Amino acid sequence: MKIGLFSIGLDTYWAQFDGLLDNLNGYHAQIRDRIGAMDVEVVDAGMVDNVEKAAAAAALFKQEDVEVIFLFISTYALSSTVLPVVQKARVPVVMLNLQPVAQLDYAKFNALGDRGKMTGVWLEHCQSCSVPELACVFNRAGIDYHVVTGYLQEEAAWQEILDWVDAAKVVAGMRENRVGVLGHYYCGMLDVYSDLTQQSAIFGNHFQLLEMCELVELRKAVTAGELSAKITEFREKFDISSECEKSEMERAAKTSVALDKLIEKHRLGSMAYYYEGAGEYENVVTSVIAGNTLLTGRHIPVAGECEIKNVQAMKIMDLFGVGGSFSEFYLSDFVDDVVYLGHDGPAHFAIAEGRVGLVPLSVYHGKPGKGLSIQMTVKHGPVTILSVVQTKDRLFLQVAEGESVPGPVLQIGNTNSRYKFSIGAKAFMNDWSKGGPAHHCAIGVGHIAGKIEKLSALLGMETRRVC
Repeated sequence: MKIGLFSIGLDTYWAQFDGLLDNLNGYHAQIRDRIGAMDVEVVDAGMVDNVEKAAAAAALFKQEDVEVIFLFISTYALSSTVLPVVQKARVPVVMLNLQPVAQLDYAKFNALGDRGKMTGVWLEHCQSCSVPELACVFNRAGIDYHVVTGYLQEEAAWQEILDWVDAAKVVAGMRENRVGVLGHYYCGMLDVYSDLTQQSAIFGNHFQLLEMCELVELRKAVTAGELSAKITEFREKFDISSECEKSEMERAAKTSVALDKLIEKHRLGSMAYYYEGAGEYENVVTSVIAGNTLLTGRHIPVAGECEIKNVQAMKIMDLFGVGGSFSEFYLSDFVDDVVYLGHDGPAHFAIAEGRVGLVPLSVYHGKPGKGLSIQMTVKHGPVTILSVVQTKDRLFLQVAEGESVPGPVLQIGNTNSRYKFSIGAKAFMNDWSKGGPAHHCAIGVGHIAGKIEKLSALLGMETRRVC
């Protein structure tokens, strides 16, 4: 992914104040090198200090197709040297209002004794001077922008910059994602139904509509060697219950091989699925959970009940590197003030507390058949919950931060965990529900609501933060 970077200044200053331009270019180099270490390619337009250089920078960013532009305000600069750059690039802009130091040495400064030298030093530290001017112009021009304020060695400021870079990576990842839709919605689950055109318009991804008969044919072609290798993978990845019958292991493994081939054939980065059918179709759809869990662990998140909005949320979490496990509300514990979330179906290895269990179920609640399922608890510690919410006229992201806490879980062959929220279980349930999400959500480890807010800003979406 490409990040654009340029500094702004006023060319009139360079002949007036010796060393000023060199010092400012040195700060620019520090910023360039540190952003470049964030696993991105930096397209560096250098110092833009007049309208001619602004035109050149605009052409460069347009040609290189940058995802976002970081604008270092190195000293006071005219807004006329900035507006042409961002107007032509038409990508989000993050203004870096970063001083060289946290505090000027006032005594040393005032002891310089030469007002000309003093003015030059002040200009080296007057980054904040241009922020209101640029904001005013951007507002009037209808340009999307954001501001990071701090000083060059401040880790909090650099964490914020990293969050913007990470969010930009997720924007690119979502746009490049091919989402498989296998089967159909769970009939009557109205909250789950989604507008694929609206999803593509916001996230830029492609939807590949898949047929169950294709998966059935791929499954029929599985060889004995492929089956054996997949069962070996099951034993490596899962904590397999002694209750799992050999026939069920083979049935799930055969389906898992077919799923791998389906994903590879269509170059999918995520998938939502659901189906109810008889004969071979029921045999396939009741044996997908283990294979879909393996796919989710390989950064190809899979959501059951054809929950397309939620597989988008899961993919966002996975691209941020925090997991993204398929969940819904299970129950509340008003004594311990916790909320249980979990789900049958695929889980995410990366966020499991211990090994992921593979267990048999005699019945899939609300669904046909029986087969193998997953027993897992999310790692204890900070978590973030995310939903992609669809209203009658827009999409937005709903997010909450909480904690996965120890305690008894339901040993029913599902993922489920206990979560505590700063506003308490009752207020959380009320406030989360009022946002209007579907009853599913994606859970990841760590607190990343700030990153998600930056992601939605880059996508032009709203974020509703519950806690």
